[in-house]
Amino acid sequence: MSSSPTAAAVLAVEAHGADPVPLEQRHGSPVQLLWTWASPQVGFATLYIGVLSVVAFGLSFWQAVAALVLGAGLGSLAHGVLSADGPRFGVPQMVLGRLSFGYRGNSLPSGVNAAVAGIGWFAVNSVGGAFALNSLTGLPPLPSLLILVVLEIVIGYVGHDLVHRFERYAFPVLAVIFLLAGVWIFSGANLSTPAGGGGSFGGFLLAFSACFGFTAGWNPCASDYSRYLPADTPAARTRLFSGLGLFVSVAVVSVIGAASGTMLAPAGSTPTGAFTGQLPGWLANLTLVAIILGAMAASTLNVYSAAVSISSLSLRLPRWMGRATLVALVGAVGTVAGWLSLADAGAAFEHFLLVIAYWIAPWLGVVLAEQWLRGRTPDSELMRRMQDPTYREKAGIIALLVGFAVSVPLFSNQTVYVGLVPATWPAVGDLTCLVGFFVGALLYVGLRRRKSL
Repeated sequence: MSSSPTAAAVLAVEAHGADPVPLEQRHGSPVQLLWTWASPQVGFATLYIGVLSVVAFGLSFWQAVAALVLGAGLGSLAHGVLSADGPRFGVPQMVLGRLSFGYRGNSLPSGVNAAVAGIGWFAVNSVGGAFALNSLTGLPPLPSLLILVVLEIVIGYVGHDLVHRFERYAFPVLAVIFLLAGVWIFSGANLSTPAGGGGSFGGFLLAFSACFGFTAGWNPCASDYSRYLPADTPAARTRLFSGLGLFVSVAVVSVIGAASGTMLAPAGSTPTGAFTGQLPGWLANLTLVAIILGAMAASTLNVYSAAVSISSLSLRLPRWMGRATLVALVGAVGTVAGWLSLADAGAAFEHFLLVIAYWIAPWLGVVLAEQWLRGRTPDSELMRRMQDPTYREKAGIIALLVGFAVSVPLFSNQTVYVGLVPATWPAVGDLTCLVGFFVGALLYVGLRRRKSL
């Protein structure tokens, strides 16, 4: 059954949380993943990655383009691979994680993802939209924030089909406005301006890590939005549309941000005002509308996936505390986090952005290694493992923790903490993501193979 849901079905509160979606309830086409993953990236957060690459990391425009496209490409490639398991098994990404970490051990990454998506990213994206609403209407930032989060929580509360429908209608509006803004920005950008920080390799790695972390930040939610597709959906089409939607939007919008970083921002402007202040009035207002819409598109996914991640913990919650109620609760906590970051949103986002990939890199290494090792294992056996409370897989947790423990203390390069390697050789930059990914993947493979001997 692959027909699109009716209007009544779209507005009906979704009943499923982390449980498998029955075959008779599957619907949709993989092409919907194109706009579902493109719309949330067309906004202020993605722009800011490009701005940071030039303004904060000292790259020239073309160096920034290389780092941004590479980061977006690798994060999107992984996203497409993970999304294909959604139609195959009909469960969210964090339930699939039980294959890598065991039924109980998967509680660690599921809990972290719930906090990062439902509090961190929900706050970051909502605050960006709030500043845009403030610039557009003059309404103070806090009321602007509250208006947006209420709308976002309502969409996430209703659930999967309304989320997809919202992203679908937002996409053409966002695409047209941001392409117009991009053309205007490029017409006035100084693309040949030399790198402000000398274009160091360290700056390149920071920009790459920021863009990779932002893109791969969606990886723990990949199959959340493909699990309702029919089981016979071609895996290649699922990979293509989910990865392509994510890559094109992140790459294009972040590059527009890098171009705007070569221009002088208006003095005393808010983070969003620094970008729109470079546009003529009519286009600036349209862009503010797009930033608001893009923030809602992203935050809606954030709060929905956070609730699904909590559902995958298999906690003994009261019957009334299902997925929909969890959306409201998580959204309330994320709103408080956004409120607290209003005073210095730019610095808060920069710090959050640079460390977000630190846990995702070793997690991703383990999950992709598990996909490779599972080989020809029958789907029925894999599903049995995911639903078996006694299933254990210590290799995943060990590899995740070791990957994190090795990469962060040795290679982290942040304002709060500088690891041993960049402290000794500053030109090395930040290799935390690369080291975390490979340590996690290789250690997991080694431990699994040792176990099978």
